[in-house]
Amino acid sequence: MLTVFPAPVGPGARLRLVVRRFRRDRAAVAGLAGLALLVLLSLAGPRLAAWGYEQVDPTAFLAAPDATHWWGTTQAGRDVFALTVEGLRTSLLVGLGAGLLQTVIAAAVGSIAAYRGGWLDRVATWLIDLLLVVPSFFLVAILAVRAGGQAGAVGLLVLVLGGLGWMLSARVVRAMTLSLKELDYVTAARYMNVPTSAIITRHIVPNLSSLLVVDATLAVAAAVLAETSLSFFGFGVQAPETSLGTLIAEGQRTATTYPWIFLAPAGALMALLVCVNLVGDGLRDALDPSQGGRA
Repeated sequence: MLTVFPAPVGPGARLRLVVRRFRRDRAAVAGLAGLALLVLLSLAGPRLAAWGYEQVDPTAFLAAPDATHWWGTTQAGRDVFALTVEGLRTSLLVGLGAGLLQTVIAAAVGSIAAYRGGWLDRVATWLIDLLLVVPSFFLVAILAVRAGGQAGAVGLLVLVLGGLGWMLSARVVRAMTLSLKELDYVTAARYMNVPTSAIITRHIVPNLSSLLVVDATLAVAAAVLAETSLSFFGFGVQAPETSLGTLIAEGQRTATTYPWIFLAPAGALMALLVCVNLVGDGLRDALDPSQGGRA
């Protein structure tokens, strides 16, 4: 019996296939469009607003939305639109940076430890188990509050959130790598003396792409929520800087009397999380090998 194997799909053809599948998902396309608009707002918003986020209008304290202050003002006379745009930019920087860093660390540690095995795998597993029992929230709070209001505080938040959030993902990557390393083409590459780094980057990690994409989107959403929670409790971004968490903390006290102070940052946070999750779901479906029959 003659067995016919499908022709190998090149990187360009696979990319076009993934894009075609993604474009068929209307929810994912809407999420990507919404995310692009939020990023554009965070970048171009300061140029659109007539007021800076640090400026105070002495004639408008707790002013309702109007032509001068589109989203109203706070009790200190600061423009809510300008504050929300600045907070959105800060939360985007922290979320994207920490999420990508977390995914890269998880992919590297999990795949290398499982593929090499031996003492390296045992040490990596011990380190993962140790970090999992560390109360990361309190550790992040201690480190973040020491850098609050200082230059580089956002960068430190990215490093701390990314460096303390990769352990569960690394365990999943390790478990999947243990199965992938036994596949025939990986064994053949090993017998052909292909370097370990090439096997991991060309054969192991690409087969984990669907997992890593979903993990990255979840990590971005989790990092945004973590930064918001830290800032809400006063452990994250400190004055004079601002983030969605600090704005929500400021507005929740007057949410029923002056709702625009609370609704603007809360709405931006909700829109950001929804868009990120929609994009992640769409990419997962587009990269899922079980849908290989769809063109």
